[in-house]
Amino acid sequence: MMIGMGGTFNRTKPSAIVREISSDYDKALSAYFGTSTPDVAAARGAHSAYIAALRAHGTEVEVLPELSGYPDCCFVEDAAVILGDTAIILAPGHPSRSGEVDSIAEHLSKSMEIVRLEGDGRVDGGDVVFLDDTFLIGKSTRTNVAGIEALTSRMKALDFNVDVLDVPSSTLHLTTVCSSPRTGTLLYSERDLRPESLRPYVDELIPVPPDEAYAANTLGYPNDRVIIAAGYPETRRRLLDSGFSITSIDMEPIKQADGSLTCLSVFTGLRHV
Repeated sequence: MMIGMGGTFNRTKPSAIVREISSDYDKALSAYFGTSTPDVAAARGAHSAYIAALRAHGTEVEVLPELSGYPDCCFVEDAAVILGDTAIILAPGHPSRSGEVDSIAEHLSKSMEIVRLEGDGRVDGGDVVFLDDTFLIGKSTRTNVAGIEALTSRMKALDFNVDVLDVPSSTLHLTTVCSSPRTGTLLYSERDLRPESLRPYVDELIPVPPDEAYAANTLGYPNDRVIIAAGYPETRRRLLDSGFSITSIDMEPIKQADGSLTCLSVFTGLRHV
């Protein structure tokens, strides 16, 4: 059910925070995409390329130091959702990651209001997808009903709409299998999501073939610019056919820890237009 007051919000990404790859990255959680032990050096190289791509697209990037003892700490998306001058601090669904949020909250408290989810609910930021006037929240193995209700309450108070989708057990997060690279468009993994469940939210659906499901996660910028993972030619072709200008990044070292493009950053500045 749709909740909230409606409205339209910008899609610019003026600034973002990221976190350095952990020295313990080889111990990061990996149950979906990983086919080998995550490589610290390779991941740091991919992370540097990622930061460079964000900056090339006009995003001011602040790099936080790694968190000792937290192999997954580079995946800052899961710790917070930032709406205007408010940071909603989340409650990650895996016990090994719960200690990451306090550091993010402390950092963000220097420049914005901090609110925390109440109760025992669990929400990963990777289950939150922004669609202009609506947030889609995925119910997954990491995000439960209590967490969704708590986050919805906070978003409603800030005049945002919310709707909920079930995330199949075949994947980690909602953002793992879909993303919105521009207003009115949703790129989705046809292996994991049904188009009829997505049509109410957008004008254009671009399917990602089953053997390229990882490519469904993208970062969209104004003027039809998009950052995608390298190595997925059919998805690239479909995006080009839809008028996108593409920047590709080798995400394989990040993929080995079940990470995707959106996982590595928290963007600020989401406001009413």
